[in-house]
Amino acid sequence: MLSRRQLLKRSGLASAALLTGANAWSETPSSMSPHIRKLTSRRHEVLPISPTERLARQQRARELMASEQLDAILLAEGTSLNYFTGVRWWGSERLTLAVMPARGQPFFVCPAFEEGRAREQISQGTGSAPVDVHTWEEDANPYEVLVNALRDRELSAGHLGLEESMRFVFSDSLRKALPKAAFSSATPITAGCRAIKSPHEIALMRLASEVTHAAYEATYRSLRTGMTSQEISALTALAHQRLGFVGEADLVLIGAYSAFPHGSLTPSRLDKGDIVLMDGGCDVEGYKSDITRTVVLGTPTSRMRSIFETVKLAQEAALATAGPGIACGDVDAAARRVISEAGFGADYARFTHRLGHGIGMDGHEWPYLVRGNRSLLQPGVTTSNEPGIYLPGEFGIRLEDDMVITDTGAELLTPRSQSLDDPFART
Repeated sequence: MLSRRQLLKRSGLASAALLTGANAWSETPSSMSPHIRKLTSRRHEVLPISPTERLARQQRARELMASEQLDAILLAEGTSLNYFTGVRWWGSERLTLAVMPARGQPFFVCPAFEEGRAREQISQGTGSAPVDVHTWEEDANPYEVLVNALRDRELSAGHLGLEESMRFVFSDSLRKALPKAAFSSATPITAGCRAIKSPHEIALMRLASEVTHAAYEATYRSLRTGMTSQEISALTALAHQRLGFVGEADLVLIGAYSAFPHGSLTPSRLDKGDIVLMDGGCDVEGYKSDITRTVVLGTPTSRMRSIFETVKLAQEAALATAGPGIACGDVDAAARRVISEAGFGADYARFTHRLGHGIGMDGHEWPYLVRGNRSLLQPGVTTSNEPGIYLPGEFGIRLEDDMVITDTGAELLTPRSQSLDDPFART
């Protein structure tokens, strides 16, 4: 299924072709902006997640399963499967699962023709740990294979947790194949492990954020009149590539379209004095960045500067409020109060979305900084911090940085944007 951003991107590409022609996407070293050309790879800084770390994650999951009275959790394709096992599996209609019991080692179910690939990834992900793989042929019933494997471990009538992103066709078929089992969400286990980031995970996320920040700065200094949103996005992708990673600002909003927090399908070109809002990130060893910078080509108006300052103060208020033991909703309220007191209306009048979302191996994950969420922040939790003000028919301004909860408060993983006149100034 296409995400909202992917849909906007694909629709925009067709429009871009009409506006700019085939040469819009060609960049050679000789024609490349000097600001992008001078970027160099930081890939050598990446320290991959080790098998030892994944085995420790599995042990933590077992501890949480015991406290939640779960006998096992079932993981289909996705980031939780990768987190615990190192297996990066493309999803399809064919059942592929990892089963992690509360006692004993994980085992896997996959199509027989995929066994070699599965064993390769499992052994690389968990090192010397035993690899127990149950396979099914194309004309076989994969659920029978799974039921037999569960029965052998006395789990077929147990309490099983299903990972929250599992496709309905899988979860529904599992319930039918295992009528004596009890099912519930595995989120207390997956989120319970993944929401608290280790120092290694935070280091990977910090690198991802620094890479995206550098890519945005190089793009900002390369802007020129006449560019389309798609061309600017392509520049951010090229800048990420020069830095050694895959990433981009997959939302680039120009002028009045920046008042749409998640974009418009209408093609637009950049002119002097226009706001440009860039939102996106990259992936470093499976960990994401998600950063927004709002800039202006040329000289901002006094109104732009004033609203930028309000958004900056809202971000600072959220940062000052966040910390261990603070409710997620209270961090949202701190930012929203600044914007409301500046005259932009209460509730969601002009600050139209929540303050932030958890981020890690998924761009959006637990927890969510939103009104009413009384979940308490803990050291190691990572979220976005992204207040904004959106004025239909004029422009929008959003500042987004990734934030980590520390033992004493909170910290942004990138330098804050200080002004519209020099949004990447070193202070």
